[in-house]
Amino acid sequence: MESLKAKARSRRKLVDDLHRKSHFGVPEVERLLKMHQKNAGTHGKSDKPKMERQRFADLLYEEFKMTDDVLMDRIFRAFDVDADGYLSDEEWVLGFSTFLKGSLEEKMKYTFKVYDQNADGFISREEMFQFLKNSLVTQQTEEDPDEGIKELVELLLKKMDDDHDSKLSLKDFEQAVQEEPLLLELLGPCLPSRKFTEKFLTLIGCDNRST
Repeated sequence: MESLKAKARSRRKLVDDLHRKSHFGVPEVERLLKMHQKNAGTHGKSDKPKMERQRFADLLYEEFKMTDDVLMDRIFRAFDVDADGYLSDEEWVLGFSTFLKGSLEEKMKYTFKVYDQNADGFISREEMFQFLKNSLVTQQTEEDPDEGIKELVELLLKKMDDDHDSKLSLKDFEQAVQEEPLLLELLGPCLPSRKFTEKFLTLIGCDNRST
């Protein structure tokens, strides 16, 4: 009996902590935790449920119609704060807090992390090229499509690279996005559309009028 009470107290503390740290109310946190538990399993020595990368990708497709494997993998890595290859219940809730209801500042840090493939604190010319090559639909012409992408990379660097070091720091990125919000997802969509955001928020019982 004491064990059940201890589990209930631990669960209550987790819900309260996640409510405080996120943009979700207590009922929404509880529904997200139930969703995580339903889609997670135990791995290794830990008895705490954690979600596998592939299941997370499946949910991104099912709930938000995301299909780009490269970007979905990067989104997973942005959620996976401890980089253990799984999503804990806390990573799941806090990740969705930014993904669905984050402030511009939170979303800028999140998208920068998605695009910074080697986690060195910069978006390099090479990373920009690879993301654009992956996300842009190129028409079959006699011209080399890579050349057009390289030109686009140079235009973006010219516009966004404030300190002229041929790569984007978080400061460069934030300054450019604050001036032109459309640059937030310049290297490919890594946030859900408004339509699917509202649908998912309704699913978890969230008042989404302010999103």
